Amino acid sequence: MKKHAQNEYDVAVIGGGFYGCAVALELSQLGKRVILVEKEPAIMSRASYVNQARIHQGYHYPRSVLTALRSRVNFGRFVKEYKTSVYSEFDKYYAIGKISSKVNAEQFRLFCERIGAPIQAASKKISHLFNPNMIEGVFKVQEYAFDATILKDIMLDYLDDSGVELKLETQANDIRDTKKGLQITCSKNNHKEKYDVDYLFNCTYSAINSILHTSKLPLVPLKHELTEMALVKMPDELRNAGITVMDGPYFSVMPFPARQLHSFSHVRYTPHHYWQDDNDKTYVTNNFTKEGTPHSQFTHMIKDAQRYLPVLENCEYIESLWETKTVLPQSEVDDSRPILFRQSDNLKNLYSIMGGKIDNIFDIREKLNVLFSSAQEKS
Repeated sequence: MKKHAQNEYDVAVIGGGFYGCAVALELSQLGKRVILVEKEPAIMSRASYVNQARIHQGYHYPRSVLTALRSRVNFGRFVKEYKTSVYSEFDKYYAIGKISSKVNAEQFRLFCERIGAPIQAASKKISHLFNPNMIEGVFKVQEYAFDATILKDIMLDYLDDSGVELKLETQANDIRDTKKGLQITCSKNNHKEKYDVDYLFNCTYSAINSILHTSKLPLVPLKHELTEMALVKMPDELRNAGITVMDGPYFSVMPFPARQLHSFSHVRYTPHHYWQDDNDKTYVTNNFTKEGTPHSQFTHMIKDAQRYLPVLENCEYIESLWETKTVLPQSEVDDSRPILFRQSDNLKNLYSIMGGKIDNIFDIREKLNVLFSSAQEKS
C-alpha cells in the first residue's frame, strides 16, 4: 500500500452532500486514502436536505425513457442499501392534466407498462377528489420518500467506519497542478492548509463552478434556480398520500419525513429566478441568506393547485425552505436527468460530478469503479 506524508492523500472530495459522502466512501472501499472537505458545519445540510425527498421509480420521466429505466433499476438498489431511511407508508398518485400536459393518460399508462413500473387506476374515493375538467386520469403507483435526517446519520456512521478524513467548516479555495499531481488549498477560521492528492472530485452541486472559477479553470455549463419548497400539513383526505400532477406546468406534494410534513413544489412558482454559468461572462455566485430571499409564492402555488385538486383549500402552510437547484442544459430539452461525470480539460485527474436525482449515485459509483479499474490497468 502506498505510504503518505501528512497532508498527502490519494483522493480529495469537495462537498459533503450525499453525493460527496458516497463518492468518498466508494473510493475508500477501493483502498484509497481519502479526505472529504465540506464548508458547512455538518454534512448533508443543503441540497441533500432541501428537496422533495423522492426516491424515483421512473414515473416522472415519460419523455426520457433512458432516465426512467435507470430510475427503475436504481430504485430497488437504494431501498435495499439505505432501507432504514426509506419511508413507504403512504399511497402515491400521479394525475395527468387535461390542459398543457405533454402526455395524456393513456400514453402515461403505456409508458409505465413499457418500463415495468407498477400502475393501476386510482380508487373512486381518490379520483373523485380531482377536478374532472382539469384532470384526465389518476393512477396509483409505487414511489417512496427518504428521511434526510436518517440518511445523514447512516452516512456519518459509514464515514466513521471508513477511515475517510472529514474536514467540516472548511472552504476549498484553489486547485493547482503540481509535478506529482494536484494540490488543493483550503481555509478554516482564516487558517490555510494545502493538501496534495492524486485525484480530486468536485461534488459541490450548485457550487461546482465556484472552485473552477477561483482556480481559473473552464466552467461547466450549468443552469441554476433559486427555489422555494413549501412545507405544509395536508388535509385529512390526503394526509397519507403523495400527489404529482403532470406532465407540464403543474405541481407535486410529497411526504417530507424529516419534518413529518409534506413538501409542496410547483413547476411555475417554485423557481424564483435563474442564472447560467458561462465562461464568456462574469461568474455569478448566489450566496443568498434567509433574510435576502424573495417573498414566498406559496399563495400562487396553492391557488393554482386547487384548480386541479379542490381539497387543497384545506392545506395548511408551515414555512418555506430555500435552496439553489442546478441542472444540466440537456435536462431543459427532454426532462432527462443524466449524470455529470466530467474530466477537466486542463487538469486530467480533476473530475466534476453531479446527479439530478438521489438514485443516480449508483451510476456515479459504476463510473468510479471503471475509472480506477482503468487506472490500475495502466499502472
